[in-house]
Amino acid sequence: MDTLSPSVLEADEFAALDDSTAPTTPDGSLSFSPQLQPQDVSVYLSGSLRHSRTHMPSDVLGAATQPPPVRNICCVGAGFVGGPTAAVIALHNPHIRVTVVDRDEKRIRRWNSRHPPIYEPGLDDILRITRDGSREFSFLNGRASCESGCLSEGQTRVASREPNLVFTTDLANCVKEADMVLIAVNTPTKTRGNGSGSATDMAAFEAVTALIAQHARPGTIIVEKSTLALHRPGTPFPVLSNPEFLAAGTAVHDLLHADRILIGSSPTPAGHRAAAALASVYASWIPAPRILTTHVFSSELAKLVANAMLAQRISSINSIAAVCDATGADVDEVARAIGADPRIGGQFLRAGIGFGGSCFKKDVLSLVYLAETLVLPEVAAYWRAVVDMNEFARERFVARVVRRLNNTLAGKKVVVLGYAFKKDTNDTRESPALGIVRALLEEGPREVAVFDPLCVPAQMEQEIGRFAGEGALRRDGGPVAVYEDVYAACRGVDAVLITTEFDEFRNGPVKVAKRGEAAAAADPRPFERVEPHENDLLALQSYLRRTTPGSEDPLNRFSPVPACTEDCPDCQLERSVSATGASNDQARKHRVDWRKIYHHMSASHWVFDGRGILDVVAMEKIGFRVESVGRRSRTMVEDAYAPRCI
Repeated sequence: MDTLSPSVLEADEFAALDDSTAPTTPDGSLSFSPQLQPQDVSVYLSGSLRHSRTHMPSDVLGAATQPPPVRNICCVGAGFVGGPTAAVIALHNPHIRVTVVDRDEKRIRRWNSRHPPIYEPGLDDILRITRDGSREFSFLNGRASCESGCLSEGQTRVASREPNLVFTTDLANCVKEADMVLIAVNTPTKTRGNGSGSATDMAAFEAVTALIAQHARPGTIIVEKSTLALHRPGTPFPVLSNPEFLAAGTAVHDLLHADRILIGSSPTPAGHRAAAALASVYASWIPAPRILTTHVFSSELAKLVANAMLAQRISSINSIAAVCDATGADVDEVARAIGADPRIGGQFLRAGIGFGGSCFKKDVLSLVYLAETLVLPEVAAYWRAVVDMNEFARERFVARVVRRLNNTLAGKKVVVLGYAFKKDTNDTRESPALGIVRALLEEGPREVAVFDPLCVPAQMEQEIGRFAGEGALRRDGGPVAVYEDVYAACRGVDAVLITTEFDEFRNGPVKVAKRGEAAAAADPRPFERVEPHENDLLALQSYLRRTTPGSEDPLNRFSPVPACTEDCPDCQLERSVSATGASNDQARKHRVDWRKIYHHMSASHWVFDGRGILDVVAMEKIGFRVESVGRRSRTMVEDAYAPRCI
């Protein structure tokens, strides 16, 4: 997804989007800005520390470090990383006030309402507790209560808690009051100048750090990847690198059950103490062995390489999918066979139209630029091929759609199902669907319909209008139409293209639980702790909600949700058919009825599965003609045995 000490926004606004902070320069600086250099601030802090470059808990969390107390955290950036990260930190640290600041007033208004600007499974419950506070409640921890209704030995009482998560646009006061500042704002790839197309654009990031330096108190811990010496010379600001390893759609689960927390610091007593302070925040819910410290450069490079290697696996299996299509092999069978090798594993071996999102492409290109500046052209070419293969997968998908429709889309309607870059999120950054829509427009179709179960139609139209070119939208006389209803979108189409793996588009059995929901499949009680952990309570809430249909608050824990004004635009959207801005996990869309779609399609009945989520045989029994990337279908078999001219 992005990073925690993560990203950056637009230069003139604290944006909604968050990205990686991985360094992409070899000159010893911590960012692309050569002026922002590491600063030794140990002279300002007393105490001696031992340093371990690869291991943290026993050293950094030891008493000798004496980390400064953290009572107030400011998170700059209220986007896909900043919002969920701040909420989870606040959940597990009720004694810490966590303030999220962003200059986008509309975004902050939504965070302070029942319409959060981003969708992540589980986020709504955490917001209700941390932003609004919670009431005292009790629950049965595995044994029945007495007949008189009094609390028995099996009852556990949980005290009420005050709100400790605040969303605001007041940057100055937020930073001024903070003991620790987390920078979670967007760092896009440069589009012009030196390193264009691969280097990270740090201009906006520097604008943010300038504002932070202007208002922060001396000694404030800055969690990002560069110092502020340029803006306030001589003022001590310990600086940490704390990249996140979140995935859109499972970000809350990734935060609650992190497999590692990586903290990079300078090898000085000041750096160790700052790292210990940040570690103490995470230690409230993350086991100590999972909290790791490294040198700041190693931390940033680890984030970059992690995303690059994941992207590499996706591009690798997509290259094999092309071979499968040419030979009649099935990419799922190949992936299952090679994934059984424990040295390889089966994750990220799903062939399709390639990766999207804010991190993978940007971080791979950052690694390319780093290699180029280190005069390692072979390394740069190797990683650039990962991005090239990703683009090839997308182009190949569109080409086969056009080929199956007699090499022309003139006078035809196609529908794109899925606009977000992956399921269970409304994040559309670097979405493959946008590139596919643009490629389809070049073929002159009568209409390109677009539907997504989570993205807000008005926002989709705005983005498509911005990137697909002037006159692309139907309202401007173009062929692109965004729909609020999937069946209306599919009416009269010549081909259906699945571009996001939403479960709503599947035709197979409904899964009982997905990642992050396993705990809800069974009653998590009895809890081992006398005082249950917040993760325990979230698991219990999910279980009770699952087994008590219609109950949004089975523990009777939530305080009243903030009231919206009468002219709230999000409430107006909710009243419409789409209601796609809702963040309630229960407000999920139903599976589409493919028989109904078949009835309203044109006679061609083509379905192109770009994510490999359909049961092809079942679809063919309905009457569809299906092509799924790298997977066998009746059409592919017929082509394999068709006579060829020599």
